[in-house]
Amino acid sequence: MAATQTGLWKKHEFFEKNSIVLLIGTLIVVAIGGLIEIVPLFYLKSTVEKVEGMRPYTPLELAGRNIYIREGCYLCHSQMIRSMRDEVERYGHFSLAAESMYDHPFQWGSKRTGPDLARVGGKYSDEWHRDHLKDPKSVVPTSIMPSYAFLDRELDFRGIAADLKANRAIGVPYTDDMVESARADLLAQASPDSPGVEELQKRYPKAVARDFDGDPKRVTELDALIAYLQMLGTLVDFKLYDGKAQDNLR
Repeated sequence: MAATQTGLWKKHEFFEKNSIVLLIGTLIVVAIGGLIEIVPLFYLKSTVEKVEGMRPYTPLELAGRNIYIREGCYLCHSQMIRSMRDEVERYGHFSLAAESMYDHPFQWGSKRTGPDLARVGGKYSDEWHRDHLKDPKSVVPTSIMPSYAFLDRELDFRGIAADLKANRAIGVPYTDDMVESARADLLAQASPDSPGVEELQKRYPKAVARDFDGDPKRVTELDALIAYLQMLGTLVDFKLYDGKAQDNLR
């Protein structure tokens, strides 16, 4: 055993006494590892399995997502449910990679001061969300979330078509028709009696059109943010993945 250890030491001694050689060897090893990780990405068509039901955000939802990011909501709320029993039982089906395929940047988060929001869509009423955003303690007495009552102001959506174009430039499949109809689709989703709702839902399946903020005369930032929150986790039929979920919990 001692002889074997001595032999190994002599082999390592050359590298340990020659820092340049050790550095070059380290760079070679790191380069090989990096190539193994990176090269496949250049010829794989996609590293994300497509999931039925996923679609790009509607203009109103995208505006709401922009507000969500602007106000730093991701600092306290994650949007990623891990495939562990406690997470699945508390929040719902574990997150699929495809659910974030149109997120730039993704909203997985790294901290949960508040609950995960990946499945918050449809969990609460619009009225609950309005009250929660304006006065969090009115619905959750122990909440430490600040008030966002100022979101009850007119939504500036003059640049919504440009937002769609920017997302299209990085891979989100917005069509020319979607870009041209961005303003009309945004107004239609916030106005359920609008004749444009049918066209909106053709372009964006499962898009819900209603007065989210309780004020039909205005389109506010509350409208946009609530529309975004009410969409989260509602596009995919997770019954198709229940078997996979059970396998992960065993």
